[in-house]
Amino acid sequence: MFGANGIRSGPDGRVYIAQVAGSTISALDIDTGNVETISAQGSDIVAPDDMAFDASGDMYITEYYDGRVSVRSPDGSTRLLRDDLPGANGITIHQDRLFVNECRIGGRLMEINPSGGAPKVLADNLPMPNAMEIGPDGMLYYPLVATNEIYRINPDGGEPERVAADLGGPTAVKFDSAGFIVSTQVGSGQVLRIDPRSGEKAVLAQIGPGLDNLTFVGDRLFVSGFTGQITEVLGGGDTRTALPDGLTWPLDLTVGPDGTLYIADGTFLLALEADGELRTLGMLFSPGYPGYIRGMTSIGKDQFIVAGNGDVSRYDAAKAESEVLVTGLDQTYGVAASGTGAIAVADFGAGEVHSVGSGSSEVLAGGLDHPTGVAFTGSGTLLVAESGAGQVVAVTGSGTDTVVDGLERPHGLLVSGQTLYIVDVGAKTLIAFDLETKSRQTIATDLPVGAPPGVTPKPLLGLVPFSGPQGPFTGIAAGPDGTIYISGDAEGSVLALRKEA
Repeated sequence: MFGANGIRSGPDGRVYIAQVAGSTISALDIDTGNVETISAQGSDIVAPDDMAFDASGDMYITEYYDGRVSVRSPDGSTRLLRDDLPGANGITIHQDRLFVNECRIGGRLMEINPSGGAPKVLADNLPMPNAMEIGPDGMLYYPLVATNEIYRINPDGGEPERVAADLGGPTAVKFDSAGFIVSTQVGSGQVLRIDPRSGEKAVLAQIGPGLDNLTFVGDRLFVSGFTGQITEVLGGGDTRTALPDGLTWPLDLTVGPDGTLYIADGTFLLALEADGELRTLGMLFSPGYPGYIRGMTSIGKDQFIVAGNGDVSRYDAAKAESEVLVTGLDQTYGVAASGTGAIAVADFGAGEVHSVGSGSSEVLAGGLDHPTGVAFTGSGTLLVAESGAGQVVAVTGSGTDTVVDGLERPHGLLVSGQTLYIVDVGAKTLIAFDLETKSRQTIATDLPVGAPPGVTPKPLLGLVPFSGPQGPFTGIAAGPDGTIYISGDAEGSVLALRKEA
């Protein structure tokens, strides 16, 4: 599962789960744990973030990256309601009235007429509103993620009123049967119960950073997180895992000097410890984070060069500090650092590879067909995967020379000694190419990378602070013992390939 974003209890008593990165909607049976795919990747629904049901069972869906609201009927048919709401996110229905907000800086809170016509704007210039709900007093309550506040407004119009402040990054507001606000906190990882009259707060559960949304099934409370885990909050601070977590969207991988494996996992940067436990080094909403990370390479313990959002940055996770080295590129993918400290990055959108300095960049090669992975050889030669051309090239003083051709869609590159490892996402294989003898060998097949068989994923357009368009990138790295790691982006995993004794 590619993370769990919006969740909502459906008319059938199941918990419906929207997955932005996976462009999928699923339904969880809270008693059996069975999960059914309701809207699959490759369908008309792209990057769903939140949902609401009307009295007839129609599901209204916000599609965050595409700025759309769509309607899915119980028979499975869909129709587009609006496509002009950038950052469309929070959605709720009350007495057949539809309300939507835009989770972005300067976002709007609106009432939408399902039959058409211009939206009625209730509030604008909001700093990242998110999942919202009508309270028992008839007021519309909404969180502001960027300012750690919750507000309410009369759905018929009027001035917003602040209800609570000094929170932990509120991402959702719902109400329990006693009329209290229940709100998830993305930064602190807490589930709070808030008195809407006084603003007084109590902690219902401490789960962990990355909480996104919540829903009630009767009096049972379920909470979602970016990792895909669904947690039931029980009494006395106890919790139960209703759906286990995984990785949100594993992209690039790198190994630190002490052998620690680092994973760029969508909105998280994770470290895999020796005992198998994952440690969160940073996330999108944490201080000093460099923004959405697609490509990365280690330059020291918990220190990296990272690429994403058209930027290349130096990130010190231990100090929670980042420095932008270059900005204004198109779509940055793989990044590599040579033994002499040279930095190179692939610009997928511009078809270029750049060398990166502090505050500047230089085009090393242009006219490339969707470059993705980059790697330096031991002698300092820069290799580039041209995913559109199905080849790997070496950058020379006069252009590029073909090193490996006949590939389908190469992504991540890894050089170990004289061996070049290539993840061919199109063929779902790992190839070893000897840079001296020019021989090649397929060493792994049927890898869970790229789109599922028969599926043509639709691009995620992206939205600040996320990198866009948000395309997949399958990373590869090697541990000190020779273990090769590959990001299984098709299933939300990291694979470890080890040579047999």
